[in-house]
Amino acid sequence: MEQKISLHDKTFRLFIPNETLEKAIDALAARLNKDYANCTDKHPALLLCTLNGAVIFTAELLKRLTFPLELKACKLSSYKGTTSTGVVTTEVPLPANIAGRRVIIVEDIVDTGTTIEALFHQLRENQVQDISVCTMFLKPEVYKKSIPLQYVALEIPNKFVVGFGLDYDELGRNTKDLYVLDI
Repeated sequence: MEQKISLHDKTFRLFIPNETLEKAIDALAARLNKDYANCTDKHPALLLCTLNGAVIFTAELLKRLTFPLELKACKLSSYKGTTSTGVVTTEVPLPANIAGRRVIIVEDIVDTGTTIEALFHQLRENQVQDISVCTMFLKPEVYKKSIPLQYVALEIPNKFVVGFGLDYDELGRNTKDLYVLDI
């Protein structure tokens, strides 16, 4: 029997089960642990969680990371309902005093890249040492920006998805699996 959920006026069907998501995070964390093994208590990496969507991914990732790090958050938004507005608004600004830091942006999903591009430029303006982008999901069909995405857990098709932190008008974030819009 196919699993489905209803959110507001839409129905979504199971797309990627939690077990698959967990394995992808394991592999991603192993790469991060290798690449950031030279971090120290005096020079920890800065894990920058993009609210609200990346909270679940960030929590799962944190459990697997073994290098010294600090956790901070910011919130930029470009979505309304199921589509991107193309306009990025900053709802929670970057933390203060981040100049010279090694920053790992933790994103839930990168599709058009509008939000990640805006955040990348804000970090550059704050004179961080370097920036890596770590995302749970990437929609390569629509990502055409020049910002490099060093850490991608899973590539998915250009379909509207919810669950595992992703929402449809603020609902659905708390499902452990990923669901796709059932058309």
